[in-house]
Amino acid sequence: MAERLKKSGLIGELSAEFAGTMILILFGVGVVAQVVAGGALTDPPGGLGNHDSIAWAWGLGVTLGVYVAARLSGAHLNPAVTVALAAFKGFPWKHVAPYVVAQTAGAFVAALIVRWNYTEALAKADPTHTIKTQGVFSTLPANGNPNLPVTEWGALRDQIIGTAVLLLLILAVTDLLNTPPGANLAPFIVGLIVVAIGMAIGTNAGYAINPARDFGPRLASFLTGYGGAWRDQYGNFYFWVPIVGPLIGGLLGAGLYKFFVGRFLPTAEPEPPGEVPTPDES
Repeated sequence: MAERLKKSGLIGELSAEFAGTMILILFGVGVVAQVVAGGALTDPPGGLGNHDSIAWAWGLGVTLGVYVAARLSGAHLNPAVTVALAAFKGFPWKHVAPYVVAQTAGAFVAALIVRWNYTEALAKADPTHTIKTQGVFSTLPANGNPNLPVTEWGALRDQIIGTAVLLLLILAVTDLLNTPPGANLAPFIVGLIVVAIGMAIGTNAGYAINPARDFGPRLASFLTGYGGAWRDQYGNFYFWVPIVGPLIGGLLGAGLYKFFVGRFLPTAEPEPPGEVPTPDES
């Protein structure tokens, strides 16, 4: 097994990142399409789920995506995670850009599949493909609700906070020097972290907390009829917020973990940079 993993090299890691992120987005964007587009057509409307079902499906998507990719790549599935691991955990900086491309490509392909699969529901619920269903694919301030006046700057704050929480907790539950979950349960716990963030920090900006998760599907929607994909409900350019905010927040959260917890833990052999340990290493 070790020899096979060694031979896979960077290509195997990127393939795993692509596949894992694709699984994540298939469930995440898929559940929003079901709730928003499919739910708009039920009688009464809203009969195919709600915010809680969205939060749970996103969390399960993360869990399943991590199980797909963890052995080969460590299952970052998120540029904010990759950058934070490079800054604080020794992940090679030269691999950051390839990982980000693979993650974004996986998210893009998954969103195209969801767009194709929900063609009829989206066309019926929103024939001209407007802001009404844009939120299926990418995030918006206040989830597109004009009654909650969150600007792009308020959303940026939200994304920084949400992603900081995400990275602090990811480092906490995957740090071998701390008390990591046993029995290969770390992916499940990481999924629960995403569920909790969605339920607690999901109002102001839709908890993208992942640049690939937002940009890949946003590009897919733009190329398939959503001409306003780059803007929010106020007409402002918004696409940069769920890119910049998570990158800043990820570094902040990882730094906070290292400052408040990591530097006080007992020392041990260095961990494989950015990888999930195998059972005989735990």
